[in-house]
Amino acid sequence: MSESQQHSRAVLGLIGAALLWSMGGVLLKSVHCHPLAVAGGRGLIAAVFLMLCLRRWRLRITPLMLGAAVAYTGTTALFAAANQLTTAANAILLQYTAPIFVAWLGRWLLAERVTRLDWLTIAVVFAGMALFFADQLSPDGLLGSILAVVSGVAFAFMTVLLRKQKDAEPVDSIVLGNLIGAAIGLPFFVTGLPPDARSWGALVALGTLQLGLSYLLYSRAIKHVTALGSILILMIEPLLNPIWVALTLDERPGPWALVGGTVVLAGVTGRSLILARRHYSESAGT
Repeated sequence: MSESQQHSRAVLGLIGAALLWSMGGVLLKSVHCHPLAVAGGRGLIAAVFLMLCLRRWRLRITPLMLGAAVAYTGTTALFAAANQLTTAANAILLQYTAPIFVAWLGRWLLAERVTRLDWLTIAVVFAGMALFFADQLSPDGLLGSILAVVSGVAFAFMTVLLRKQKDAEPVDSIVLGNLIGAAIGLPFFVTGLPPDARSWGALVALGTLQLGLSYLLYSRAIKHVTALGSILILMIEPLLNPIWVALTLDERPGPWALVGGTVVLAGVTGRSLILARRHYSESAGT
């Protein structure tokens, strides 16, 4: 398979991961447990699911792998806390400041150059995100907003450290991160009220699809897409959340959300098309 084909396949994998991640909001509303119990339960299910897919049960822990796993745990745990302390719109918008941090970290840790096109795309996408959530943003919840930004920093570190393992097995960091999350959350799962049948169904879906399969796709795609490129594509995830809500809860997005979503998709798609054209021109010239 050629490099351009691998890149195209990786982009499709990232879109699939974003689609699966976006299911989290609706599924989490169906689980009636302590938030840390939910994190522990879905983390354990995700870890077992990934190990079954990989057909191995041992992990060779390295400092780089451990760092990515801790960043993964921080990303998910801090974002969950931010959602409790500020509005969901504030939390997702501030977490997705991550591309700015990825641009800096990628240049420092990966020697991946950030182009003018990259900075322009970041600006366009972030402006679109602001428009998308314009009707929902709130000045309330300062601590939650701070945690959301820190979650974005952790997201950036996770992305860069997984990309740094492109010649190894990035998915091992995800397995370890889920095991760490399970160790933190399962005590709340055991001591709290037992989940009902609906909660169990949602937990299984969260562990296998929303975390397990999504990160399996993501960890494979990150080998063939730059750290910044991957996270820009993943920014379609917040736009997909309202679609699931509209389908299940009959809540319709407002006009600014439609405008903002169009801007984000145009920015991400435009960058991908420009890069694809460049790759084609370079391949044709060789």
